[in-house]
Amino acid sequence: MPVQPILRFPDPILSMPTSKVEQFDADLAALAGDLLDTMRAAPGIGITAPHIGVLRRLTVIEIDAQSGTKIYVNPEIIWSSAETTTHAEGSVSMPGITEDVTRPSQMRVRYQTLLGEEKEDRADGLLSICMQHEIDQLDGIFWLQRLSRLKRERAIKRFAKQEKTAG
Repeated sequence: MPVQPILRFPDPILSMPTSKVEQFDADLAALAGDLLDTMRAAPGIGITAPHIGVLRRLTVIEIDAQSGTKIYVNPEIIWSSAETTTHAEGSVSMPGITEDVTRPSQMRVRYQTLLGEEKEDRADGLLSICMQHEIDQLDGIFWLQRLSRLKRERAIKRFAKQEKTAG
């Protein structure tokens, strides 16, 4: 599977909600494979189809080799805990920039597999954080929107400066 170019912040596609996947076919499996290869090359632990310019509700997560690759089609959060946790987050579309984001510690997600089977999973820890982050992206919510205005502006300035010196 080929590595795809990743859209960079502030590409408007990163703020657009995705369409529900209706076709569970070889094209969907190929897209998931492209996402996995692209995420590993970035490197990252989660990626969505919008990161490569495809507005479809698909995400791939690979926290580590032990937990393996998880592919979620049409994921939606159906429950989240009142207890929260704060963790540094970033994006493959904004490499090198991280900020602490507070999210529910645990969550339950309903999704489909690449074959269209409906499933539910419960997640906590880093998987829960990553899933919430990627589902936000699928809903058109770029992670910076979870920050205070001041932190968001500082992160954007750091990224602009980094891009200017790299380019």
